[in-house]
Amino acid sequence: MQFAQVTDQMEPAQIYQKEEIAQKQNNLIEFQDITKIYGKGQAAMRALDRINLSIRQGEFVAMMGPSGSGKSTCLNILGCIDTATQGTYRFEGVQVENLSRDHRAMLRRHFLGFIFQGFNLLNRTSALENVELPLIYRKMPAKLRREKAMEALSAVGLEKWACHTPSELSGGQQQRVAIARAIVGNPRILLADEPTGNLDSVRSTEIMEMLLEFNRQDSITIVMVTHEPEMAVYADRQIHFQDGRIITDSQNDHMITDSQKGASL
Repeated sequence: MQFAQVTDQMEPAQIYQKEEIAQKQNNLIEFQDITKIYGKGQAAMRALDRINLSIRQGEFVAMMGPSGSGKSTCLNILGCIDTATQGTYRFEGVQVENLSRDHRAMLRRHFLGFIFQGFNLLNRTSALENVELPLIYRKMPAKLRREKAMEALSAVGLEKWACHTPSELSGGQQQRVAIARAIVGNPRILLADEPTGNLDSVRSTEIMEMLLEFNRQDSITIVMVTHEPEMAVYADRQIHFQDGRIITDSQNDHMITDSQKGASL
């Protein structure tokens, strides 16, 4: 089933036929010679320079590098928040740059979940209403989306805080709400941009353990930008950026095990 046939009432698993997913799930994401240039002429800045990258279904990937190295630009292109200047981006075999603006929005709604450093919650609405937002864009009936939002809040241990606004929650609780909002639509992939950047070490450990659990138990693919080595050890693969290029891409030999959770902090 192609993107042209997708509707906002569909669940992610309905969007492709099962046999198509089975054929493509080992190559969830493929970048081929992805280049991103901001500005023109002498003011042009090459944020990404011919990036080649593939990510399999179920991987937990940490992208690292100094400020301006290209890691956040890469994440934005992965999430269809930005577009490449040159190169090819395939998501489950579909060439993303050939999709219309509406189809890219559909891809974001049905396949991607976003977690941000600044939480990006609506301050005057409850935790439950914040989590419901992605389902409103899908035009899901109110009763069903409330049930799904409560399930997502329960998954992050915040069902008792559903009626509280962000100002009534701690930083760690706000990030849990943001995670619930990201997973409520059952995405294939979570894109996390410095998800622990505004948290202390204890709350950071809690958030990373939660992401690791979603990755292991639900096989959700996670791509996380972080500048903190202590957070990157939770991933099973680390990609290091410098000057818009990937300089290392390696399996994490010291991946956190269940008995080691939090020990690195």
